[in-house]
Amino acid sequence: MSKEAIILAGGLGTRLRSVVSDKPKSMAVINGRPFLDYQIKYLESWGIDHVILSVGYKREIIQNYFGEQFSSVKIDYAVEEEPLGTGGGIKNALPYMKGRNVLVFNGDTFFEVNLKRVFDYQRIKDADVTLVLRFVDDVSRYGCVEMDEERQITGFTEKGGKSGEGFINGGVYYFAKNYLLDFDLPDKFSIEKDFFEKYCKEERFFGFKCHGYFLDIGIPEDYKKAHEEFVRLPY
Repeated sequence: MSKEAIILAGGLGTRLRSVVSDKPKSMAVINGRPFLDYQIKYLESWGIDHVILSVGYKREIIQNYFGEQFSSVKIDYAVEEEPLGTGGGIKNALPYMKGRNVLVFNGDTFFEVNLKRVFDYQRIKDADVTLVLRFVDDVSRYGCVEMDEERQITGFTEKGGKSGEGFINGGVYYFAKNYLLDFDLPDKFSIEKDFFEKYCKEERFFGFKCHGYFLDIGIPEDYKKAHEEFVRLPY
């Protein structure tokens, strides 16, 4: 089982500026603790002992809070001198990985996932990439992921392109460390648009369905909801 994770924590948080204007989105304070604090403690509960934070905007706030060690978790920082996008952020963080596999989390989404089952699923499916998907009642805000009967991903629908229930990209990915390096990818790109959507019909991308607790704090309404709901988290 992988014991390392990359967290994409370089976001500007433009949609949260009305409530979080002086810090990176991932450091938005929820009940006295930054969002990233909850996320790292959650990963620690699954035995993750090394986290690489992909940082950019006001990164010193993150670095000063977490340092090189947070609880039992070793922290490294993959610095973006300019915004690299989600794919570029992952690519920039890969040299800090010690193991053979990459587990990636978005720095503004809390998603409770059974990581052991994800790792087993990747092996059973012989997947190039496993995307953890979340069931929602209305996919219109997020866009949705299309799969065949074997749960191999066949396509993606844009935000607003479809409504009703379905599975969305939960922002958690698992793949071999060297996999992305086999592609001629630029330093700045979107993992969702420029990789998953572009290659889903050629590569073995599989969706792992999950109904665990999920909250994207990217908008003020959900940031407020986090204050009410995170009190119940055990992390």
